[in-house]
Amino acid sequence: MNVAVRFAGSLKIAFAAGASLAALAAAPAYAQTTEQAAEDETVAEQADVTDDEIDRNVIVVTAQGRIQSLSDVPIAVNAVSGEELAKSGASDIRELNQVAPSLLVSSTGNEANGSARIRGIGTVGDNPGLESSVAVFVDGVYRSRSGNALSELGPIDRVEILRGPQGTLGGRNSSAGLISIYTAPPEFELTGYGAFTYGNYDAIRGEAGISIPFGDTVAARVDGVYFKRDGFYNDVVNNTDINNRDRYLVRGQLLFEPNDDIEFRVVADYSKKDEACCAATFVQTDFAPLSRISPGLNSFIRPEPGSPSLTSTANPIIPVLLALGQNPAALNNGTFDRDIYVTEGRSYEGETEDYGISGELNWQLGAVELTSITGYREYENFQGSDTDYTQVDILYRAPGPNAGARQFKTFTQELRLQGSAFGDRLDWLVGGFYANEKLQVRDNLRFGEDYGAFAPCRIVNAISPALADPTATGCLNAGGRAFLSGALGGVVPGAPTQPAFGAATPAIFGGLDRLATVNDLGSTGDIYNQDSENFAVFTHNIFHITDTLDLTLGLRYTNETKDFDAVLGNDNTVCPAQRAALTPLLASPALAGLAGGLISLACQGNSTSELDGATFSDTRDEDEFTGTGILSWKPTPDLLLYGSYSRGYKAGGFNLDRSAITGTFFSPADTTGASNISVIVGPLALADTANLQFGQETVDAFEIGAKYATREFTLGLSAFRQEFSNFQLNTFNGSVFLVQNINACSSDLNDADEDAFGLTGACAEDDVTYGVVAQGVELEGSMRPGRDLLFTAGLTYSDTSYEDNLIGNESGAPLDPALRLLPNDNLSNAPEITATASASWTPELGSSGLSGLAYLNVRTVGDYNTGSDLLYGKEQDGFTLVNARIGIRGPDERWAIEGWVSNLFDIDYTQVAFNTPFVASQQTFSAYLAEPRTYGVTVRAGF
Repeated sequence: MNVAVRFAGSLKIAFAAGASLAALAAAPAYAQTTEQAAEDETVAEQADVTDDEIDRNVIVVTAQGRIQSLSDVPIAVNAVSGEELAKSGASDIRELNQVAPSLLVSSTGNEANGSARIRGIGTVGDNPGLESSVAVFVDGVYRSRSGNALSELGPIDRVEILRGPQGTLGGRNSSAGLISIYTAPPEFELTGYGAFTYGNYDAIRGEAGISIPFGDTVAARVDGVYFKRDGFYNDVVNNTDINNRDRYLVRGQLLFEPNDDIEFRVVADYSKKDEACCAATFVQTDFAPLSRISPGLNSFIRPEPGSPSLTSTANPIIPVLLALGQNPAALNNGTFDRDIYVTEGRSYEGETEDYGISGELNWQLGAVELTSITGYREYENFQGSDTDYTQVDILYRAPGPNAGARQFKTFTQELRLQGSAFGDRLDWLVGGFYANEKLQVRDNLRFGEDYGAFAPCRIVNAISPALADPTATGCLNAGGRAFLSGALGGVVPGAPTQPAFGAATPAIFGGLDRLATVNDLGSTGDIYNQDSENFAVFTHNIFHITDTLDLTLGLRYTNETKDFDAVLGNDNTVCPAQRAALTPLLASPALAGLAGGLISLACQGNSTSELDGATFSDTRDEDEFTGTGILSWKPTPDLLLYGSYSRGYKAGGFNLDRSAITGTFFSPADTTGASNISVIVGPLALADTANLQFGQETVDAFEIGAKYATREFTLGLSAFRQEFSNFQLNTFNGSVFLVQNINACSSDLNDADEDAFGLTGACAEDDVTYGVVAQGVELEGSMRPGRDLLFTAGLTYSDTSYEDNLIGNESGAPLDPALRLLPNDNLSNAPEITATASASWTPELGSSGLSGLAYLNVRTVGDYNTGSDLLYGKEQDGFTLVNARIGIRGPDERWAIEGWVSNLFDIDYTQVAFNTPFVASQQTFSAYLAEPRTYGVTVRAGF
């Protein structure tokens, strides 16, 4: 409905009924030859689609496992054709944002962690242990994580975006939606093409392919893409650019059709990236003065107008950064100044390899069709980083095979049988799905050369910034050390006459001084392995109660098993020494917060030699029934009304990050702002992996809708409500990654879920209910006032929000205090209003056979917060993006010259804002920026 695509000469339907839904746009039959008309008649007969429907520009899909017109399908689905994608210039799934208002695809610190959201629901990246809420399939084969599809895809035949939970038609189950991409298949005629693009940032993109028939039964196709472009961040320190492009794809296909009953397609592909990604800039935003920060790390109240910027020297951590070598330009140039100042010698260089092979068999066995889809894929990525994103060397990953590396080896097998019964009153489908995924994560996160000078300043600043000297051991200036020791008592007014921390003062000084020895220590190589097996059986059945009334019932049973093991390496001997010296002080309410902070800073993210050689193992086993029920009615041939209920499921798993191995130390008496940091509190904690686990996510979804379609006009309207239990949230609090299930309590917690303490806000298990709701309305339409002119539009209103009285998991545990801003607020990256529109004009230019192209698409979004913890200052104002393309095309479109521009008005906006790693007393924010304006010229030719 969001897509109504003009024929370029013929209607071609490929019934590739795979794990998801296939969609292909049909258009007016004014240019059909006799052969094409015969093909359309065959398609109409197969699909039970009338000639009148084809003539009326009806979009044809296989959204329920059979060929139907889109206006007959009682689910919310966007169908985007290859022609529409070519007009928009889309080359990977991020660019689908411009044509699908309910979809948002973004990437953060690593492109392998890209995230797709539908109706505001998605999985926050940066942890490969989390599966995607929005499943992605390419040619019917499941991609393990949505970030795996952030790559060149080559020629695309069609894309469908299904909204809401999926699973009863096949493939991998998903809780929020599904993106299915079908690449262009081989053809039984000799065809070829080539295209070359040059754009700003010295962008060069070449693409070519050929399809060759071998008789009437075999056809082969080969496509290749190469793309190189400079980065849009300028690393001033290391004289290089970041977020560049240097990638290629090769894909080969073989299609075998020995007779009318058998079709077998083999697809093999290989792609590689050798790129530097992903830099971030400081966010210029107001902050609350230090005296107005509530206890606990990252504890912001909303700043008042006129407050200084977080990067102002009024923020006590900024003078520390400046003293240790940070260029002031990085702090003053503005959020969207793309000059960055990172540590000398640190690199974002990385490498990604993605390859696989799949085979799809469609075999008509009399009245029953058998579909088999087999796939095997391997994906590996590593990425170095200056992980603190500052010029001060605080935290880094050295480039190489262990730099935040993740490797997926995935085998999938799907089998389906479908047919009809009872005089075609029942369309039935049954099947099974199996997936085996071997995931390995390797990491080498280490403290930088300046960490020992920087870390004690966090504590000293919390006592008094006037005492800090980053160039002095322990960050205490001479006067400050004398002041706290009591040596100035009676000499300086207000100075203590006794040591500030009593008999513990030497231990506190030792704790500060000891941090100077943490430099260049940390992980020597952590390895996490997760072996996942997924087995499912499913059925999807459409009962034609009358000629106009249908009842659809679907059911799925899924069993998911995950086996986890890990071995850690670490050379941080300072952490055990710090703990041994300061643990006795934890018993003192007055000193516990200070001592705990000093321990934490030496052991950030559980960096300790006590874990060197430590091994862990655990297993999860889940069973879940999901399904759908839909009642649909066509009161007239042009109008469909429907209502549905669906239950969806996403598997639980393990947080593949050492920071979650142990418990968290909390001190309610802490006033230093250094609490709420994960620390190892005893040797027994080393044997406990309970904190690594997170539970399975489920959703109950309700939807009503209407679809209207004529040749000149289509309109779709849907209203939905989705209730998520055990919602899986991954967030970074400035020190560690937190993966937590989000639920709510039906009893009033008296705002205990909004305080800074992690020991309050528990709920009785019987009172636990869903914690996230997405509800709203979607409107989509298209209009064709003439054969060469097409308009499309879409509007989504989605109130995607957390409930009040939030808790951490289904047993009623308290919400982590780093998430205390979540209750009763919208999810991150979930604007309430999103609108898209496009206009396409392809006029004939005289009688020469030439034609023109003028294309424009627009996406407008309202305000939203880009931080998963919803901290103030991470808000993104609403904005509008415009892409345009104009060109001239030769007879039969055998050649074309096109000029194009993306982000026409060079709008600056943030994909994700996050707490700058480890930069606290007063936290600063950093941001991954979206791409600026790009433009260029494309020439293409084909035969």
